[in-house]
Amino acid sequence: MYWPEKAYRKRDLVQYYETVAPVLLPHLRDRPFTLKRHYTVPRGPFAWIKDAPADLPSWIRRCPQPAKSRGGAPVDYAVIDDLESLLWMVELGAVDLHVWPSRCETPASPDYLVFDLDPTAEGAFTDVVDAAIAVRRALETLEIEGYPRTTGGDGLHVVVPLAPGHTHSEARRFATIVAGALRLTRAKIDTKMIGHGQQLVAVYSVRPLPGAPVATPLHWHEVTHALDPKAFDLYSAPARVRTLGDLHEPVLHGTQRLDRALASLEK
Repeated sequence: MYWPEKAYRKRDLVQYYETVAPVLLPHLRDRPFTLKRHYTVPRGPFAWIKDAPADLPSWIRRCPQPAKSRGGAPVDYAVIDDLESLLWMVELGAVDLHVWPSRCETPASPDYLVFDLDPTAEGAFTDVVDAAIAVRRALETLEIEGYPRTTGGDGLHVVVPLAPGHTHSEARRFATIVAGALRLTRAKIDTKMIGHGQQLVAVYSVRPLPGAPVATPLHWHEVTHALDPKAFDLYSAPARVRTLGDLHEPVLHGTQRLDRALASLEK
């Protein structure tokens, strides 16, 4: 029993990932994967495991990446390329899924950057909604498009797809300047997770929180004070996918460049 408050079991989690795999897997493929292994149940003991587990089957691809923390020695990441690899990790204890914003073949060049929005201690989710709308307006001024999603928690993400060739430092500099210009008071924008080797929760991930919420792509017209992120859980999210498809599919094919926007911001 994984979520007793809703009578959701581990098999419900497995069935969820089987159902959404066609839209989820494109966001996982070719990216270093870090296993957040829950040893018993969600909200129970867990460990972050970067190296591929010792018993990783030979049919799951590996993606060695040099790590500064190891003096340049590699971390032997696993890669989730297909349904079998995904379900193997879920069986081992994965609940939510964490991958790099860049691919194994181009680790120094992110495909997207994420504005990670959360309320301050004095703030509420409605303040996060207001912050996301402010981010969207700022991006539109710079002729940059962002795509919103719930995080499964009390925050929101605005994802900005990027054309190949950007560096992580460029992405972080852009996000930091925009965040600083907005001067939010009751919500905060975390840009620390923009960088080489950073692990970000993947879209469509079930979170190990009460109610089994799902990190869910949104239309911008849904980002209002009426938005309830808890409405998207492992049972309701698949029906939404069947109706709307993958609202974050454009994130997989980024063509936006930050050069002109950075030049105008840094004048």
